[in-house]
Amino acid sequence: MNVSVVLFTSDLRLHDHPPLRAALDGARQVVPLFVRDRAVDGAGFAAPNRLAFLADCLRDLDAGLRERGGRLVLRSGDVVDQVCKVAAEADADEVHLAAGVSAYAHRREQRLRSALEADGRRLHVHETVITAVAPGAVTPSSSDHFAVFTPYFRHWEREHLRDALGAPRGVRVPESVGSERLPTRTELSGLSQGLAAGGEEEGRKRLMAWLRGGITAYEDRHDDLAGDATSHLSPHLHFGTLSPVELVHRARRTGGPGAEAFVRQLAWRDFHYQVLAARPDAATADYRGRGDRWRSEAAAREEVEAWRTGRTGYPVIDAAMRQLRHEGWMHNRGRLLTASFLTKTLYVDWRVGARHFLELLVDGDVANNQLNWQWMAGTGTDTRPNRVLNPVTQAKRYDPDGAYVRRWVPELEGLRGAAVHEPWKLKGLDRAAYDYPDPIVELADGLARFRHARGRD
Repeated sequence: MNVSVVLFTSDLRLHDHPPLRAALDGARQVVPLFVRDRAVDGAGFAAPNRLAFLADCLRDLDAGLRERGGRLVLRSGDVVDQVCKVAAEADADEVHLAAGVSAYAHRREQRLRSALEADGRRLHVHETVITAVAPGAVTPSSSDHFAVFTPYFRHWEREHLRDALGAPRGVRVPESVGSERLPTRTELSGLSQGLAAGGEEEGRKRLMAWLRGGITAYEDRHDDLAGDATSHLSPHLHFGTLSPVELVHRARRTGGPGAEAFVRQLAWRDFHYQVLAARPDAATADYRGRGDRWRSEAAAREEVEAWRTGRTGYPVIDAAMRQLRHEGWMHNRGRLLTASFLTKTLYVDWRVGARHFLELLVDGDVANNQLNWQWMAGTGTDTRPNRVLNPVTQAKRYDPDGAYVRRWVPELEGLRGAAVHEPWKLKGLDRAAYDYPDPIVELADGLARFRHARGRD
């Protein structure tokens, strides 16, 4: 066997990359290939923030390959057509690919296998590249997947993880295979001003810093909105510039309550992947229907627009939504609060919020975005589907002195301490001094509407 093709998708790294290792073990030359899939663009997933992060990742991957004597081959079009063309150009015997979980990923794999076999070539699909534990590796006795996280986690943490692989020392790429020019983020418009840099090198720097410092306090500080004490590694997990297997191993070696809490979050990610793998329709349909008659985006147009632009009159909600627009990222506690507010206080269809998040989130993917939205809307795997998060109570608990709100809602910076969370309590000229809206809905009214809709009144 002389040549193999490695199709990179959401695994844009050289460290701990089983498809690349298998290809290098079996061939003298390898074609590292990324296809700018037009189907992804057509489905509306080509959001500017993610395209910019992707451009960083591709250029970094190419640089890493060149350091090892290789290069990245970039093509655009139908992914199956392009893989087959490259395999033919390189006279490759086989193609290696990381397993995906979405309905589209499964269709891509089936089409690719059929097309390659018709040409006398083989497709090898590798598990535990984008997850630590493969979807379907642990299942309950009565179902093909776990529908509740806690029992899933008990099985997940007992599962043996494969060893993490080192980056290859050398990669030889056939000179005959041409490539398109790699994109840059400077070619894109509409980016979040504070969008983070992408690429494996950046991801590994963030990981090292996290392991040296932040992970120790993660158990105590992960909900601290102002402290911003989470890892910020989710974009790198989404694009695969970091390996979830390696992250679990490194966190466990670090040890302690913070590391254990961080590993639990990685397990939540795997949990959502195994749900989506078993129920691909959960990307758009209620996982557990509650008989909701959601308010549509059109019916709640003004309230939805206020939510999107951070002008709801509830400072912690507005702060989180402004962080999303500025960074293409949002603190996890903010995600919970803004999702609860839209789906339960405003009673707007969760798909409206999920779509908006996917337009901006650099870490936005179908499994985690959609299923977290369903969890908060009460149509997903949450065992308490009717819980409602009170934004004022939550703000006082997780942003007690108001620093997070003042950071993102500067028009309220004159309000000291927890008073910033309830500006509507000001009277007369004191209230008029702040150019900030009154609440678009009374919390009691929103709660009553939701409880009535769910038959809980």
